Amino acid sequence: MFCTRTPPVRFSVLLLLALGFQLTACSEQAPQTEERAARPSPPAVVTTTVPGGARLTIRYSRPSAKDRKVFGGLVPYGQVWRTGANEATTFAVDKPVLVQGQPLPAGQYALFTIPAEKEWTIIFNNTASQWGAYEYQAAQDTLRVPARPVVVPESREQFTISADSTGQVTLAWEKTQVTFAVK
Repeated sequence: MFCTRTPPVRFSVLLLLALGFQLTACSEQAPQTEERAARPSPPAVVTTTVPGGARLTIRYSRPSAKDRKVFGGLVPYGQVWRTGANEATTFAVDKPVLVQGQPLPAGQYALFTIPAEKEWTIIFNNTASQWGAYEYQAAQDTLRVPARPVVVPESREQFTISADSTGQVTLAWEKTQVTFAVK
């Protein structure tokens, strides 16, 4: 005779194990450091010395457009964006600086942005180590400054951040470019 009834204790244990495996498989976690180079959005580092002698280092990941509309599409207008892919982009300075004329103390920050058609908000957040912008909290912002986007003639497939010795930091992707000054 075939029994279709499972004892309640075994069934409960099996159900809990199945749910545990499912929750573990669905949770989004940052891959280990060795795996970063193999990501679809590879890591990049920008380092320069800005006027006044501060050392600036930006660490970020470079997503690709892949025939998608980026700003106002993949990256919605009016919402906090991690300014890259994977972990939040980090912005570190070893001395106090002025960003768009506003003071920013020495330290390491998460660099977030709020893109919009006519003006972006550049955000320096105290919680430098976080995955994306999922746990972003405005209460942890050290500084917010405005920057104007410009449309450029040539489209850029991969998101790129550049910085030069004059202190100009440029975010560029698709046909949009945003620059802010660090001195």
